[in-house]
Amino acid sequence: MKNKHDHKMGPREMCTGGEWIYGRNPVIESLRAGRRTFSEIILPPHDKGESDDIASLRATAHARGIVVRSEDRDRLDRLTRFGHHQGVAIKTTGYPYVGFEDIVADVEADENALVVVLDHLEDPQNVGSILRTALCAGATGVIIPEDRSSGITPAAVRASAGAAEHLKVAHVVNLVRAMKDLKDAGVWFTGLDWGEDAKCYTDIDFKGRAGLVVGAEGEGISRLVRENCDFVAELPMPGGFESLNAGVAAGITLYEILRQRG
Repeated sequence: MKNKHDHKMGPREMCTGGEWIYGRNPVIESLRAGRRTFSEIILPPHDKGESDDIASLRATAHARGIVVRSEDRDRLDRLTRFGHHQGVAIKTTGYPYVGFEDIVADVEADENALVVVLDHLEDPQNVGSILRTALCAGATGVIIPEDRSSGITPAAVRASAGAAEHLKVAHVVNLVRAMKDLKDAGVWFTGLDWGEDAKCYTDIDFKGRAGLVVGAEGEGISRLVRENCDFVAELPMPGGFESLNAGVAAGITLYEILRQRG
């Protein structure tokens, strides 16, 4: 049964500006956060027996004046670049980055602030995974560089299960400069890396204002960023396989920070 508010999308309409967030949880969280402007949403054709989350999305869209459309699977696959969309996508403005000064102000106001720095991560799956854990761990904000990094793309939002929509993320031109400004605000930085100067991650005191630096896949933390870390932490790997996914390593350490803070 077709809802009178729903209609089919034409090929020209699919190509106009904006970006598409996809997947049920990411779309729900994006609407819940309310930080973007939405123009249209793709949902499965209206059905009296549709699930509660689809019915809720449809009702929310109608209440907010968002155009509701349906689309066939092949076209929706192409629209979301073959992401795991679950039949749902919403057209929005770009990711709402905050100003770096906003994060600095939040750090100055919170003696237990936690900042996560992503040093040129290019895999949106890792970025999304870290953002999801950072939100769960109560991070104050996330810093990413403007160049050679994934940015908060729809794929990263999908990988974060929508958590990215609720986090403060700042783009900066120079990571080292940003770290120095945060140090002036009282942040002590720990980089996840290996080396003679590295300590086991459980031996580092993460209380107070803390920053966690996660390096790029394969390359790790860049030299200048590492030199500006106060501590270097490593995760023990008795299994003999010295390679741990960046998102997993960050998640383990973030929850160690949370554990230490009680």
